[in-house]
Amino acid sequence: MAKATAHTNRLATETSPYLLQHQHNPVDWWPWGPAALDEARRTNRPILLSIGYAACHWCHVMAHESFEDAATAKVMNELFVNIKVDREERPDVDQIYMSALHHLGEQGGWPLTMFLNPDSEPFWGGTYFPKAAQFGRAAFVDVLHEVNRVFHAEPARIDQNRRALVARLKQRGEAKSAVTIGPGELNNIAESIARATDPVHGGLRGAPKFPQCTMLEFIWRAGARAGDARFFKTTELALTQMSQGGIYDHLGGGYARYSVDERWLVPHFEKMLYDNAQILDLLALDYAQTKNPLYRERAIETVGWLRREMKTAEGAFASSLDADSEGEEGKFYVWSAAEIQEALGPEDAALFATKYDISSAGNFEGHNIPNRLAHPDDTPEETAKLAVLRQMLLQRRSTRIRPGLDDKILADWNGLMIAALANAAVAFDQPDWLSDAKTGFNFVARSMTRGDRIGHSWRAGSLLLPGLASDYAAMIRAGLALYEATGEATWLSHAVKWQRTLDAHHADNTHGGYFLTADDAEGLIIRPHSTVDDAIPNHNGLIAQNLIRLAVLTGDDSWRAKADAMFDAILPRATDHLFGHLSLLNALDMRLTSSEVVVVGQGAQAEALLRTARSLPHASRIVLHASDGTGLADDHPAKAKLSTVSEAAAFVCRGQVCSLPVTDPADLATIALPAGS
Repeated sequence: MAKATAHTNRLATETSPYLLQHQHNPVDWWPWGPAALDEARRTNRPILLSIGYAACHWCHVMAHESFEDAATAKVMNELFVNIKVDREERPDVDQIYMSALHHLGEQGGWPLTMFLNPDSEPFWGGTYFPKAAQFGRAAFVDVLHEVNRVFHAEPARIDQNRRALVARLKQRGEAKSAVTIGPGELNNIAESIARATDPVHGGLRGAPKFPQCTMLEFIWRAGARAGDARFFKTTELALTQMSQGGIYDHLGGGYARYSVDERWLVPHFEKMLYDNAQILDLLALDYAQTKNPLYRERAIETVGWLRREMKTAEGAFASSLDADSEGEEGKFYVWSAAEIQEALGPEDAALFATKYDISSAGNFEGHNIPNRLAHPDDTPEETAKLAVLRQMLLQRRSTRIRPGLDDKILADWNGLMIAALANAAVAFDQPDWLSDAKTGFNFVARSMTRGDRIGHSWRAGSLLLPGLASDYAAMIRAGLALYEATGEATWLSHAVKWQRTLDAHHADNTHGGYFLTADDAEGLIIRPHSTVDDAIPNHNGLIAQNLIRLAVLTGDDSWRAKADAMFDAILPRATDHLFGHLSLLNALDMRLTSSEVVVVGQGAQAEALLRTARSLPHASRIVLHASDGTGLADDHPAKAKLSTVSEAAAFVCRGQVCSLPVTDPADLATIALPAGS
């Protein structure tokens, strides 16, 4: 083994907040890149790849136990080339090595700890390793010594693992000869998922509970498609319980990552931009159909949190808030009964305690997590009083040491939030939210692009290029949502431009769909090609939805043909894991059943019709203002009906059939609402 270079932590010049958290570790960390791989080859040492993110609790635990420990770092530095990766900044790297861990039969999670050969090919790994042996887990230093021993003493064994893993990573799912999924099959899948949900608390049964917004949207769509209110109730139960549970921040707004229990009471306290974007979008979708006042309240509070704590100086949105403060998970958010009484006084504290489950014993490890699960209803007088008390406690909480903010700006997560703000602005009649959406969009379009190429991550003036397919998918979605909400052509033109760039640099012309990385991106051991949903919907599912909207909004049916080609290519390979492809099935539902609401004409009547059309549930409608009909394709079924109207009117079209012209907004709402409403 060649001699290693002098130990130097190389993370101080990085911009990722997660990497900067580790810049003072005694570990000889390298950022991901050719230099680190060259060092591994030069010294013939294996690579220790550690992947995490700034808001990750167990990443902090492993860092405190091992990476900040001089003795552990000494072993790491002598035996390995150590690479630290921010999974949010490099989801392509994370996707490859998390897949490798799954192929090893291990459950995924972060921190991800993988061992690679000097050519970056994985041969073994795990997640969190404790500093000392416990609960059947070997001590981290013992793991390091054994991996190093096997790497040098048993190269054939390493090579066997490496070849098997790389072969599995390159493998594609085997396509079935023919797959037919129509509305009936979608309903059957929804029935199966609905049976697996918790009839008391909502969401999937058991713990932990994740919001799973793509799944809840899929169930909601079944209600709209089948005219079956039971599906709507399944989605509404989960959304209501998570909005009343401790996973929701009742003082400051915003939702935590997930609940560790089955009741949505005890959150994993980190707050992620992508979760709140998807939940806000779901609140808007369900409110458009149910008018549930709870959803309006939670949306307004969550946007308040977004503006107060997550909006950057540039007008875009930061990535996450940490779970920990002062080295303790959740310390910023929990309360003692004595603190509540001191802040509010005895009488008001008693009311707050009754409504928010506060007791001297606590509801979580001696502390109290405010929640409304047991007492969700208030009188009007109590509603007004509790709003004042929450504000008082929020002010008191602001004096505590805050969790860390990861302020990097990710194009894909911002795109999800921008689209959610646009949809929510219309659903909740909050036009000022459109200003936030436009400002965020314009930052990405101006500061995170070079020509027609989007970058992935921006912080402190540094842009990571090229972007990923997920960045294009989410920002195109944002542009289309803004266009439908405003009718302003600039948003559509951005969407069309970026879709063409996506086709040029990410399309998988052999297998169908889109690669995550661009054709001119840094070479990795494979080009990531997953079609499975993760914490955010898979880019292929979002792209398919975008293509369907693009076809309607541009009048160019070639976009729809691209979507159909995606279904033909991906669905046959997804049949063994349809639950992992719900974003693609949501796109298929849109292709099969969505309503196109075409408004023609100008003036006050056209604007009234547009307001009504835009207030309909956004998942099941596409709104096009074709003022004089020129925006419609020549074979559009509404085209032939234009001669029958002399004033502003709307047509509700499904497939190749359009309604008679509708001139009354109230009639339009009745005709175009989902069947189960």
